[in-house]
Amino acid sequence: MTAQSARICVSITADNAAEILTAVKPVLPLVDVVEIRLDGMQDLRIEQCTAELSCPVLVTNRPIWEGGQFTGSEQDRIDLLCKAVHAGAQYVDIELRSAPHLMAQVLQEAKAHHARVIVSSHDFHGTPSREQLRETLQQMMACGADIGKMVTTAANAEEALRILALQEEAQAVSFPLSAFAMGTAGRISRFATLYLGGFMTYAALNARQATAPGQISVKELHALITLFEAGL
Repeated sequence: MTAQSARICVSITADNAAEILTAVKPVLPLVDVVEIRLDGMQDLRIEQCTAELSCPVLVTNRPIWEGGQFTGSEQDRIDLLCKAVHAGAQYVDIELRSAPHLMAQVLQEAKAHHARVIVSSHDFHGTPSREQLRETLQQMMACGADIGKMVTTAANAEEALRILALQEEAQAVSFPLSAFAMGTAGRISRFATLYLGGFMTYAALNARQATAPGQISVKELHALITLFEAGL
């Protein structure tokens, strides 16, 4: 068995760039990407983060309708994402349910600045059928995503396995995909995806600052990796 090759992304929400930098610097040696949640910031200028962080920055501006905190107009939300890409963010997340013209705006801006677009889908109520998951995957690829992110909520082990199995579909067509489940039953999938072909898993700075149900901390994730790989 080979060691994990998927990326580890730490998700962080803070009022401004200075607070983000202070909070995230202690865990930088343990992560590959820093996700900055614009929807949780008061001062949305992130130039300081992209200039000072030694690893790639992912920007997300999650709307209320997909579990986030952004309450403004959709155009304002997308404009802020594009400004962050212009400021140096290497990854940008946009929801699959976003309007096609706004998706096109993000894709164009990302291409112009050599950033990669993550098209995401989150289900906070359950895990759809295999057929529905495959259809969502096809939609992600068709819309021009560089990377897909599909996150569901697992009520049991069967549902956690169902979302993880989608990675086989993505690997068959060489499409980078992050696929795992939220919730208590889905916690194992956040770790397992590292070894089952997932593109990236997401971790919190600590349990108190988790940005999604069932998210584990960076240090807990690395403790699991250490224990697991000790037996490889």
